[in-house]
Amino acid sequence: MAASYNFKKITVVPSATDFVDIVLSKTQRKTPTVIHKQYAIPRIRQFYMRKVRYTQQNYHDKLSQILDDFPRLEDIHPFYADLMNVLYDKDHYKLALGQINMARHLIDNVAKDYVRLLKYGDSLYRCKTLKRAALGRMCTVMKRQKQSLEYLEQVRQHLSRLPTIDPNTRTLLICGFPNVGKSSFINTITRADVEVQPYAFTTKSLYVGHTDYRYLRWQVIDTPGILDHSLEERNTIEMQAITALAHLRAAVLYVMDISEQCGHNLDQQVELFNNIKPLFANKPLMIVTNKIDVIRREELSEENEALLAELEKEGIPIVPMSTLSGEGVMEVKNKACDQLLAYRVENKMRSKKVNSVLNRLHLSVPQQRDEKVRPPCIPEAVLQRKAAMDTDKPKKKTERDLELELEEDYVFDMKKRYDLKNPEDKYDPIPELWQGKNVADYIDPDIMKKLEDLEKEEEMKEAAGEYDSDMSDEDEETREIRSMAAQIRKKKKLIKMESDVRRKVQKPTLPRVARKDYNVGEFKSQMEELGVDMADKDNAHFKRARSKTPTGLKRKREASAEAGSRARSRSVPAGKVSRDQSGIRDPQTQQKVKVIAKNAQKKMNQFGKAGESDRFIGTKMPKHLFAGKRKQGKTQRR
Repeated sequence: MAASYNFKKITVVPSATDFVDIVLSKTQRKTPTVIHKQYAIPRIRQFYMRKVRYTQQNYHDKLSQILDDFPRLEDIHPFYADLMNVLYDKDHYKLALGQINMARHLIDNVAKDYVRLLKYGDSLYRCKTLKRAALGRMCTVMKRQKQSLEYLEQVRQHLSRLPTIDPNTRTLLICGFPNVGKSSFINTITRADVEVQPYAFTTKSLYVGHTDYRYLRWQVIDTPGILDHSLEERNTIEMQAITALAHLRAAVLYVMDISEQCGHNLDQQVELFNNIKPLFANKPLMIVTNKIDVIRREELSEENEALLAELEKEGIPIVPMSTLSGEGVMEVKNKACDQLLAYRVENKMRSKKVNSVLNRLHLSVPQQRDEKVRPPCIPEAVLQRKAAMDTDKPKKKTERDLELELEEDYVFDMKKRYDLKNPEDKYDPIPELWQGKNVADYIDPDIMKKLEDLEKEEEMKEAAGEYDSDMSDEDEETREIRSMAAQIRKKKKLIKMESDVRRKVQKPTLPRVARKDYNVGEFKSQMEELGVDMADKDNAHFKRARSKTPTGLKRKREASAEAGSRARSRSVPAGKVSRDQSGIRDPQTQQKVKVIAKNAQKKMNQFGKAGESDRFIGTKMPKHLFAGKRKQGKTQRR
């Protein structure tokens, strides 16, 4: 069941108003919004039919998502079905989902009917009116589902807060009167954090914790307290516990307070146990007597002891514990888990599938063939080695043993293990300097011998030429090359520094050939200083002339045309006449045209210099729209 339904992933159910706003705004965003005057009537029909269909599809998808996310009571586990019936009322829940399903069906029919009418729309006005009517009817249908949507949203929020209970896993179910220690027990054996207070009905719903036993995961469920009255008189809180007891295959722990501090005596607790006993059928059952730190079973009165003894005669185990001191808590948990494991194995052995498994298993049990004793055979050498290891000497105490024995009085002493000729000198301070010399230099008695060996080794290395320098192998030419390279590096560094200084001066950028500081003679002298022969360099081109880009034929023609008439603008291509001169015979006519154009512009200049391309609004507030008292009704005509 837990794999089929995850109540925490149910989609949020919006209110009726939000539902309408979401769908209509999406239709406005995702569909075309403008009809141009050149559109033919078939295109106008398609325009409005698309809006109706898109709105209907949005409603259909969102309502279908709600219906699919909420669990169907017939498809889920009976435990969850009854729990939802207790918490939300099965009839109300089904009615709300049925209303949503009916709304989806009505919206589909409205869209289908109005699309059929839109196919025969004969004007823009009629198509627009049909579209408005279709969307309005859809929104009216959704607004009528206001109560159903609000109810489903509350159910969704409560379902998402329910604990995840797996009805088919290994489960321990704790039940009993209120305030007997059920929540304290689950807090002790699991990592759950259930509220514990000294009054009744602190726990108002089911709580789940998890624990481990024999490398298996166990589910522990804490139920609300149950009072001793008829089923019809029980409230919603108690019915949650009854639902869990009725449908979960679990080991039941019935907790009783033998100190009677819960407000109910032992006789009432036994009476409740007998009333709900039919719910324990076919389940491992155990009675847990809590609060033995207050009173133990041996201290009970004869009447109370007789009640417990009568329950034991029925074969129901009674285990004492105290959640306050922790006494007996783990014994209760282990015994309940063992009972449930044995019960589950027994059920599997009764099933029909076990035969197919047992046919493939064979358990071999050896049989005793005679009365002869056959002790284990241990080799003699092993026995001798073991006997030699066993000595009568007491075991030497380690520092860890001394630390455990002395506890707070233990002090770690490093000097007590020193092996000196005079044991009394162990704790004497060691001087660093003695008679002006470093004591550390004389600690090693073989220091002089080692020094002599090291000196002999160094003499042998020097005789073999290991420390000879390779610089002496360089000839005269190599030294000259090294010297020249050093000068070139120095010169490059100076040139770079001069260039950095020139860049700091803010001057217009000049081309390379226009710079005054580029001197051929200076360059030759610098190269001669570096040892370069510059004697035969008279015909060398030290100043590289920039290559000329060939001029295009079209540009040449334009240049020649400009040379012919300098009065023509450079932006006008050759062979063309500007607009202010085209169609005019002579300069006198051109002057006359300019005067006429200037007079025509005077009227426009009087109205705030508005041109012919500026927006013009005849009347900003038409009287028929803004005069008189506004009555009830829509204001869309504005």
